[in-house]
Amino acid sequence: MTDKRPPFPPFTAETALRKVKAAEDGWNSRDPERVSLAYTEDSEWRNRDTFLRGRAEIVEFLRDKWRRELDYRLRKELWAFTDNRIAVRFEYEWHNHEDQWFRSYGNENWEFDENGLMRRRYASINDLPIAANDRRMA
Repeated sequence: MTDKRPPFPPFTAETALRKVKAAEDGWNSRDPERVSLAYTEDSEWRNRDTFLRGRAEIVEFLRDKWRRELDYRLRKELWAFTDNRIAVRFEYEWHNHEDQWFRSYGNENWEFDENGLMRRRYASINDLPIAANDRRMA
């Protein structure tokens, strides 16, 4: 059985926005298994300086991420799109086990297969320490 994740490419402004919102909702669930289902079985990732391939590596990466990045909250914004690609900018807030808060900023480039699954995700991310009272996504 082939996994399918509408909307499918080629994207329009409306369908690209729906894809971005679905990604935001998925990641805000902080459920690694749920998030991984949006990617192809052999999906290729670069996240900061980490390179991953496949759903199993994605799930393990996300489990580790959300063990370290507590109370994670994400916002994504559509930046550009074309046939089967979407670019987004994002920011998210989280704190570590010492209760230091951070706002992380970044850009992602996505490429999708014909079934609407992401086959490539390349993310560049920078972290900014913030005070708890400077949070925007509480």
